[in-house]
Amino acid sequence: MALIEGMHVQNYRALKDLSIGRTFENQGRKPLPRLMTFIGPNGSGKSSLMDALGFIGDCLQFGVEEACDLPHRGGFERLRTRGTKEPIKFEIYYRQEKNSRPISYSLHMDLGNDGRPFVTYERLRQRRKGQSRGQSYSFLEMTKGEGFAWAGEATEKEEGNKKIEVKLEDKQRLGITTLGNLADHPRIVAFRQFLESWYLSYFVPDLARGLPMTGAQKHLNRKGDNLANYVQFIERQHPKRFAQVLASISKKIPGIYKITHERQKDGRLLLQFNEHGYEDPFYQLDMSDGTLKMFAYLLLLEDPDPAPLIGIEEPENGLHHQLLEPLAVEMKQYAYNEKGGPQIVITTHSPYFVDALTPNEVWILEKGEDGFSTATLAADIPGIRELYAEGITMGSLWYSNHFGRGSP
Repeated sequence: MALIEGMHVQNYRALKDLSIGRTFENQGRKPLPRLMTFIGPNGSGKSSLMDALGFIGDCLQFGVEEACDLPHRGGFERLRTRGTKEPIKFEIYYRQEKNSRPISYSLHMDLGNDGRPFVTYERLRQRRKGQSRGQSYSFLEMTKGEGFAWAGEATEKEEGNKKIEVKLEDKQRLGITTLGNLADHPRIVAFRQFLESWYLSYFVPDLARGLPMTGAQKHLNRKGDNLANYVQFIERQHPKRFAQVLASISKKIPGIYKITHERQKDGRLLLQFNEHGYEDPFYQLDMSDGTLKMFAYLLLLEDPDPAPLIGIEEPENGLHHQLLEPLAVEMKQYAYNEKGGPQIVITTHSPYFVDALTPNEVWILEKGEDGFSTATLAADIPGIRELYAEGITMGSLWYSNHFGRGSP
């Protein structure tokens, strides 16, 4: 499964120049782990970082202008860091497989003379086969919608290459949107598929209470309003495993001793939650926000074909604090399972969640006096590794101001 080793964001809201993990220009840094958590005070850039991931995916799906104009963004000028006229820039540094050669994807965008945002620069580059060091070669490079792409798996100057000139009609569309659908460009296809399959959760319990029309859906969507459809898919495709999953989840939600389902005449599934002290079950329409949210998260972690990247903002909202450390443990086990789970990105304000993590899984976001966000890996702060090795949990170190705002 593909993994992001690092990311560089420039001129995106408070992320004036933020780099995490290993990037093309910073090869000596440690790659990002399978599970990473970002902490920090309100307004430190946590939501901006998560939205940057979503924004890149939206640019792929809708085009640059529509991605900028989505209601929660409000246009290019609201996204570009205040006080700058430089393009918004992203770099994603990732590996398609654990032992494959890393690939760097660069995306720049700016306003045109007509006041509409467009792609000014786009590039995919990778080292030649057999090389672990040295220069990377571009197999896609475009400036303002024009450039080239190399077909096949080879990089330039290798035997059998085929260089294709590319000119896009619409400069608001990404080059990987078009070329990523052509079999002649397998590396571009693989990157497009990786990017478009990211899952960012904005779970809304009220939406999950509904009982939508029948129709199995392979993955839980961002807001969770297809929870019943996702349950139906698992029940249909993995009937034996489905019963085991419900039994397993029921043991992890306080007060619940059994979860079952009832099939309606029109084929829809109605979830039933049996609580201690009650003879009759409660239905999902009647369950608390916290119970539904915990159920959805645990069910997400049972997905047999997970997204390669899962992002969740503030999972603690609506959950009892004693549930957070066990939830973090579940997420770690899912990310680090033997088969190689997805990469999970979390933002949180809860030290209880952070208690389950290591110094290499916690990043601290803070704003400097200039108003721009900085990111520091907890493991790089002097003394944190040693204190953690002595048995002090990361949440306790955070709560005691050993790192983050208010730390000495």
